[in-house]
Amino acid sequence: MKKVFKLEGLNCADCASKIEEKVAKLEGVKSVMVNFMTTKMTLESENMEEVVEKVKKIVNEVEPDVNMVKA
Repeated sequence: MKKVFKLEGLNCADCASKIEEKVAKLEGVKSVMVNFMTTKMTLESENMEEVVEKVKKIVNEVEPDVNMVKA
């Protein structure tokens, strides 16, 4: 299953890269792409509910001011 999320408040390209790297290492994530220009993250996983909670924690660790919402 693929979902797109808006990363509201993302204004750092380096942070976008860090988020993408850390999320890609999560168990259950098939693929992830963070587009800094559109501030969107495309996430693919079989167990989306479980993975999304972990992804939110990573986003908040890397960039506390970013809000992750379904696009």
